[in-house]
Amino acid sequence: MKKSILCSLFLCLVVVQANAQQEQVKGATQDETGNFLPGVSIRAIHAGTNKSFATISSERGLFSFANLPEGGPYQFIFNYMGYQPDTLAGYTISNGKQLALSVKLRPVATALQEVVIGYSRISRKDVTSSITSIKAKDFNQGVFNSPAQILQGKVPGLVISASNDPNATPSVTLRGSSTLRSGEAMEPYYVIDGVPGASLALVAPDDIASIDILRDAAATAIYGSKAANGVIIVTTKKGKTNQSAITYNGYVSVDKVAKNLDMMDAAQYRSYVLDNGFSLDPYDDMGANTNWQKEVQRTGISDNHNVSIIGGNEKTQYNASINYFKNNGVIKGTDMNRLIGRAGVQTRALNNRMELAFNLTGSLTKQNDVPAQGQGLSVYDAMAYYLPISPVKNQDGSWFEYPQRSQYANPVSLVEENTMLRNTKLLQAHVKAGYEILSGLKYNLDLSLQNRQFNQSSYNSTKSMVAAGMNGRAIRTAVEDKRVVFETNFNYEKTFGRHKVGALVGYSWEENNNNDGFQLSSYNYYNDDLSYYNPGVANNIDITAMGDYNLSTLRMISVYSRVNYALDGKYLLQATVRRDGSSAFGINNRWGTFPSVSAAWRMSEESFIKSMDFFDDLKLRAGYGISGNSLGFDVFTATRLYGATGWFTNAAGQQMRALGAIRNDNPDLRWERTGMLNLGVDFAMFRNRLSGSVEFYDKKTKDLIYDYAVTIGPKYQFGILTTNVGQIDNKGFEVSLNGTPVQTQQFSWNTGIVFSHNKNKVVKISNEEFSVNYIDLADLDGAGQSNARQQRLIEGYPIGQFYTWEWAGYNDEGVSTFYVRNKDTGEKTGETTTTPMDKDRAATGSAQPKYTLGWNNNFSYKNLSLTMLFQGVFGNKIMNGTRARHSNVRGNAGNKNLLASVVETERVTDFNSHYLSDRYLENGDYLRLASLSLSYTFRKIGNGLKNVRVFATVNNAFVITKYKGLDPEVNLGGITPGIDNRQTYPKTRTFMFGVNFNL
Repeated sequence: MKKSILCSLFLCLVVVQANAQQEQVKGATQDETGNFLPGVSIRAIHAGTNKSFATISSERGLFSFANLPEGGPYQFIFNYMGYQPDTLAGYTISNGKQLALSVKLRPVATALQEVVIGYSRISRKDVTSSITSIKAKDFNQGVFNSPAQILQGKVPGLVISASNDPNATPSVTLRGSSTLRSGEAMEPYYVIDGVPGASLALVAPDDIASIDILRDAAATAIYGSKAANGVIIVTTKKGKTNQSAITYNGYVSVDKVAKNLDMMDAAQYRSYVLDNGFSLDPYDDMGANTNWQKEVQRTGISDNHNVSIIGGNEKTQYNASINYFKNNGVIKGTDMNRLIGRAGVQTRALNNRMELAFNLTGSLTKQNDVPAQGQGLSVYDAMAYYLPISPVKNQDGSWFEYPQRSQYANPVSLVEENTMLRNTKLLQAHVKAGYEILSGLKYNLDLSLQNRQFNQSSYNSTKSMVAAGMNGRAIRTAVEDKRVVFETNFNYEKTFGRHKVGALVGYSWEENNNNDGFQLSSYNYYNDDLSYYNPGVANNIDITAMGDYNLSTLRMISVYSRVNYALDGKYLLQATVRRDGSSAFGINNRWGTFPSVSAAWRMSEESFIKSMDFFDDLKLRAGYGISGNSLGFDVFTATRLYGATGWFTNAAGQQMRALGAIRNDNPDLRWERTGMLNLGVDFAMFRNRLSGSVEFYDKKTKDLIYDYAVTIGPKYQFGILTTNVGQIDNKGFEVSLNGTPVQTQQFSWNTGIVFSHNKNKVVKISNEEFSVNYIDLADLDGAGQSNARQQRLIEGYPIGQFYTWEWAGYNDEGVSTFYVRNKDTGEKTGETTTTPMDKDRAATGSAQPKYTLGWNNNFSYKNLSLTMLFQGVFGNKIMNGTRARHSNVRGNAGNKNLLASVVETERVTDFNSHYLSDRYLENGDYLRLASLSLSYTFRKIGNGLKNVRVFATVNNAFVITKYKGLDPEVNLGGITPGIDNRQTYPKTRTFMFGVNFNL
């Protein structure tokens, strides 16, 4: 018995000793405060064999490795959600020796460790305003014309509506529409590497390191008169100390049309027309069966290639990159290719107290397009309405055309007989200098120069329906813009015990010389051989088509300051003020002041919160600020202008130009001003496995600028005055959540949700001097509906308010009827009519979405990763003008094609079937799997190739919607959002295949 017990004890000791010998590495994982971190993923990689071994830290933050092959060197990689990755390298494994490792991971909170707040960076924990930061690894993947598209579905409150047209730019709206002007005036202000107002065409998505979105006025007020719609700050990749690398990113993509309009084919059309008493013109019916949509479409093959070089030592870092992007649209004749080159160097001198940086960027963009005009002269309209019974060409090889028919043109000939080429050259030089005068006090100087040259060349051949009867027409346009921005400031940061203080004071000067150009239009050529080259051989010059190009020299001078204060890292305060002067406004109102203040309380630093052991971070924020909107103006906005208004015959019988006023002066024109209150809470819990923020905002924009009718007389020489009148309010809330539901040794699931609600309301469009009851907008040019506009700006309703007739069904004759409303009260009378009038229109829905959603998921298993992005818009209406256009039974049958669905949805007797009413106002809700991407990473291949990532991506995998049009993602920007009207570029499904690697 004693011998058995002794043997058992001896065996246990042997096993324990063996286990002890096998545990070659032991260690602990901690956060920056020394608390142990459980669930940290640790990977040991043997450099010689590239074999990897993985484990995960225990509940007490401890980990160990056993049975590792001897030798080395080994590197140990630590990853934990919410913390920056860390690596320990250079270790060798040998028998009899045990490695002891310890690592402290630094948290990244809810986004980046530092964020850009305008003219400087700040620690994320010290932020007091609403700022969202997105890293490069979290950007969307796709064939993107604009870097703005990489943010779609990633930022709460940011609504991006994108088209698959390679020559279109997406509409971008942050926290609701807050102006009555379109284009640049509606969108956020862009700052690229510290250059305010820089063009997005100067940066390729592959060159971007991070993007910071300043969402509330407390954050944006530092940019003053240009920040009412938010500020998007782009930071590009720079050289790194003691690290050099050559990186390649590239992909090839295939685009297919996701959905076409279901138009009648030849057999369906003949049957419908003849069976219902209509007649076919023998000239049309050539026995063909042409699918015109397919005739002008193709498979779009696109590719992107980016090569970058970064490197440097402790004093000097450098970066250079070149990007080539070719995007072939799915409509023949539409394409864009762009070449971007970037180079930069930054260095230190004078005992590292001076910093110097030089950056040079250039881009060349070439775009081809097709006609998309009104009156039927649009490829997108014609490919649906052209009769399927007609051929593409006649037997003699000429285009099949029917010029006598109104608004009718062969879509293939529109592509082939019209050339539309646009070349844009952009060059920007940027110099930065900084000098540390005293400890914590730094002087900065920033100078940028930008030159843009725009050249457009178009030619309508002798066979073109666009310039019918002109026997060939050429138009050449050349425009140059120049921009100079000078910034200088002092920045002070210092910590005194419990107190942390920051101060910024600066001066800015900017000059824009825009629209310096001319246009020449000539026609009547002997043949088409020269295209748009050598217009001097034409027989006629069109003096009325010289273009509206007037050099505009616009200057702005600004002074600004900001103060930051933190007590114990818990109580935070920030105040800014900027004063801008601009020559765009009236002489009496050229200066404006834009202040802001915000504060935050980091409750997680309080002992009573720490004792709960629940929150890793908890911060309450509040802020209020005023910002302005001066975007989209030229120097002539408030100035009286004279120009050509017609012709007259002088005493010698010569035709002479008549000159007259074309714009009134307004010495009192002033800034549009936006005041915004923002309340927010940031939180992180469960060891940072769940983090997020909740925001509430109230945004009021006053002094809206719009054109109002005035009486011509001594005061006004022109019938329109640009002036300040209106007010728009936006109120809403935003939720952002990021979490790691699953994290094991080899598998993890990270997910993020952004959810937003915004309520837009036009508060005022009249005052004592300029009074209107409403402003009618959105003329969709419907047949028989001249001046029947579909939207109305009216007090108490949002921008994009549909104001339409209300469909009341059919009368006994099978004709669509509409409700009649009382002219004085606007109430329904109980009657219906087949000939509705303007007084019968009513509020029938809004184009403004109530909710927007983005849901991103990343699943990782070892080196394999699957990413899914869902994106959705809910609670908005879309006016389907395209469906109305092609449902015109009485007008189209026998002349133009019809939707195949009219057999079931329309009555042959209905001559009002196409009338734009709430019948064509459809639900715009949708949920889209916007991106599905699968990738695999090879850590090292051979001696020089590392981090090789291959991926396959599907964009627009599917969409869930009840919308009957091509796609529910219509333009939600501008003052007429939510319109789908015959000029819609087809939505595509994209398949991408790419690779990234480092050398």
